[in-house]
Amino acid sequence: MAFLSALNISASGMTAERMRLDVASENIANLNTTRTEDGGPYARKMVVFEPVKERSFQEILNGAAQSVRGANGQRAASIGAAGGVRVAEIIEDERDFKPVYDPLHPDANEDGYVMMPNVDLVKETIDAMSASRAYDANVTAFNAVKAMATKALEIGK
Repeated sequence: MAFLSALNISASGMTAERMRLDVASENIANLNTTRTEDGGPYARKMVVFEPVKERSFQEILNGAAQSVRGANGQRAASIGAAGGVRVAEIIEDERDFKPVYDPLHPDANEDGYVMMPNVDLVKETIDAMSASRAYDANVTAFNAVKAMATKALEIGK
């Protein structure tokens, strides 16, 4: 059924956007972290999305032919086309760290400069807002498909 595929696509979007919001929150939390386990300042992280490969009609047909049939002859497996998005990886931003003059800071170098993380609060806030809006859009699409399925089931009454 096509609506199940639409539900899966919306759910994958919600999962990916939640991860994007988690990473933006982590970046904001480490805005002033000048020392990490690696010894340097915190490096901003970014989420990379990739589309979930959609299956061709032939792949769907082959899957349907190989699906397990129950005792009543009904298919046990669904045969919708895959789609949506997933998190491919979380990468570190390669931009330079920001030098700030603070000779009293424990991590200051011999010239009195502290290397601060390459995190921009405004950018992270915008990313968080964008992820939240995208999540809301996926919830709306999910609920619309759910409402259509419910109405379709009422037709038979």
